[in-house]
Amino acid sequence: MFGMRQISSAALPLPCIKFRIKQMADSLDHSLKVNVSIVTIGDELLIGQVIDTNSAWMAQELNKAGFWLRRRISVGDSKQEITHALDEESRYASVILITGGLGPTADDITKPVLCEYFGGSMVIDEGALANVKSIFSKLNRPIIERNLKQAEVPDNCTVIPNSRGTAPGMWFEKDGKIFVSMPGVPHEMKGMMTDFVIPHLQQFFTLPFITHRTLVTFGIGESFLAEAIADWESRLPVHLKLAYLPHYGMVRLRITGSGDNKRLLDDELNQEFGKLKALVTEWLIADEDISIAQVIGKMLLRGNATVATAESCTGGYIAHVITSVPGSSSWYKGTVVSYANEVKQRVLDVQKETLQTKGAVSEETVRQMVNGVRKKMQTTYAVATSGIMGPEGGTTDKPVGTVWIAAGNAKHTISANFHFRYDRARNIEMAANYALNMLRQVLMEDGISLL
Repeated sequence: MFGMRQISSAALPLPCIKFRIKQMADSLDHSLKVNVSIVTIGDELLIGQVIDTNSAWMAQELNKAGFWLRRRISVGDSKQEITHALDEESRYASVILITGGLGPTADDITKPVLCEYFGGSMVIDEGALANVKSIFSKLNRPIIERNLKQAEVPDNCTVIPNSRGTAPGMWFEKDGKIFVSMPGVPHEMKGMMTDFVIPHLQQFFTLPFITHRTLVTFGIGESFLAEAIADWESRLPVHLKLAYLPHYGMVRLRITGSGDNKRLLDDELNQEFGKLKALVTEWLIADEDISIAQVIGKMLLRGNATVATAESCTGGYIAHVITSVPGSSSWYKGTVVSYANEVKQRVLDVQKETLQTKGAVSEETVRQMVNGVRKKMQTTYAVATSGIMGPEGGTTDKPVGTVWIAAGNAKHTISANFHFRYDRARNIEMAANYALNMLRQVLMEDGISLL
């Protein structure tokens, strides 16, 4: 065990930090494979009140740094469950990362549980105390005893500064294993991981190179895709692994490799990735790990073009997906959520006769919506959707899940009818992806290609 200390560039000169890191590293067992387990703590996670996004982000960042995530688990605010999780994970993992339960209220029990687990005693850390006082001073808010207790930590941990909040992180070592406890607040956890935890872990271990190659397909199911590439997949070297990641009409294929020689690994991955691309050319929409909205953005920028959307059944979801892409303002002008027929007619110039004779969910309607929004927004391209997402509203001719989608420009428009079979939320997401893919097809017909 190491005594309590706070390592920061403000507290110690860099040579001293590196010397202490080396001292700690030399005391650990490096013969173990560098596996990492993540333990997220909180009753709110178990009952679904809060979705655990922390472990997904942590896993991505750890993988980039060369660590392999062994397992992610969630436990409630229970001393027995927390200690059992630490015992269990430390049997197989070299590093156990813990988030949650470091707040100032009675249900935040992680800190006292860890203090007892590692045989320490609670003390006030002066650096953490100064941080708490500084934060409340800047906010011009009164500070109470409960806030000050945030600065209490076990005396046998290394204190991790929290530059984004009041709860400090804690670094423990036991039986050659590293345990790191961080706040459950994502913004605070990310700061600690980026600024302290990952850089320090990288200095403890000699890590292999872990790298990926990812492509994205559209319009073919996972099982059919697997059949199409079965022979190639069966001949992959054992240190290269292929993963199938289906998502709303798309399937991402990711090749992951690990090794000690980065150049040789990259060469081998590039060779296999080239073979894979050739096999899936018919369905390939991107040879990098990006969303279909990012694909559209890159294509529009390449063609110096813009797009607008007219949404009925998708209710603005396509606009949300597009505007989630940084920089989308340079190629996306906006949307008209024409949920009601009168909006389709008055704003998008859909003919009254079309709505009366063909209905809102029809090919004629979505094609007129495309022309209407493109002219109103003065864009190069436009996309439109109209359908029945459920769970009610379907008819014999147009059951729930029926969606008409159109995409086009001033010269030509394509349209298609889809029948999605899921719940309302998933039908909306499926429709959005298919709409964007139809726009991609129009762009390709105009000679604008990403690949």
